[in-house]
Amino acid sequence: MLTLSVALEERSYPIFVGRNVIEQAELWLPYIRSHQVLIVTNATIAPLYLDRVKAQLAGKQVDEVILPDGEGYKTLEYVNKIFDVLLEKGHNRTTTLIALGGGVVGDMTGFAAASYQRGVDFIQIPTTLLSQVDSSVGGKTGVNHPLGKNMIGAFHQPRAVLADLTTLDTLPERELSAGLAEVIKYGLIIDAPFLQWLEDNMPALLQRDTAALAYAIHRSCEIKADVVAQDEREGGVRALLNLGHTFGHAIEAHQGYGAWLHGEAVAAGTMMAARMSAKLGWISAADLTRTEQVLLAAGLPVKAPVDMNEDDFMRRMAVDKKVMHGQLRLILLKALGEAVITGDYPVEALSATLAESA
Repeated sequence: MLTLSVALEERSYPIFVGRNVIEQAELWLPYIRSHQVLIVTNATIAPLYLDRVKAQLAGKQVDEVILPDGEGYKTLEYVNKIFDVLLEKGHNRTTTLIALGGGVVGDMTGFAAASYQRGVDFIQIPTTLLSQVDSSVGGKTGVNHPLGKNMIGAFHQPRAVLADLTTLDTLPERELSAGLAEVIKYGLIIDAPFLQWLEDNMPALLQRDTAALAYAIHRSCEIKADVVAQDEREGGVRALLNLGHTFGHAIEAHQGYGAWLHGEAVAAGTMMAARMSAKLGWISAADLTRTEQVLLAAGLPVKAPVDMNEDDFMRRMAVDKKVMHGQLRLILLKALGEAVITGDYPVEALSATLAESA
């Protein structure tokens, strides 16, 4: 098992990575302050792992909320179902919520925890590769709005994160690939040697080799933890973690949440960011090809949906959280392993990128 920490002073918390971490209750039960626990999961995950978690909580008041599975349910309406159970079952402000599921469950549970009685504890047990390497770490919580992804939410850090590799055994191949998009992102933005490692080890990752997955998850979380420790609320460097996301969120919103998996949209968006970086002369044609090849090797799309045009992208990106004073800031690549946040680019380069991708 591998352990690391997100260093946020009194709000620091551990991330445990390994097989059967759920059963190692001595690691995570100390982060539950009272006898009350609410487990939030979904209809796909509940039959697989809910009883494993409940078995570690003997003697406590354990309630549960089982939500429908899918990005389309990441709304205020369904967060309200969490509040309903918390109130009906008499949970007080020392309760702990446990998010058992992928990024949708984690984001919604975290937002409910941030809001209930003005903030209660929660623990993340992410069950997808994407949520283990990205959404479970860093304290971003929230829900979608028809006009924009994750536009309603709060920063609220978990008390602990349990990345149990056994939950990846049942993960569909498409979702495994989607998670690899976020792993590849870390290499592209900040760690060129990790990118090379991913290129060399992609077959092992796709075959779910335990050692390869453990290293990829640990290194991804290590990078994210370091960035979050520097910039918890995304006032600066943390925005680098959004490589491909501005374009990707536009794809998700336009296609309808869930039609494209988040990682798939991020992969296509990452390729768009790389193409624009090449147009600006920042990365070479060889770098662009290398970016495309590693995404393709992971089984990911490298082109935007055929039914999206330049206007579709611009309309969706206009409500992106990275719009400041009317200027859309983008995360682009100065080199492989070096990303920048910039609003200083020729509009023509963006227009050409969108036209080429549409």
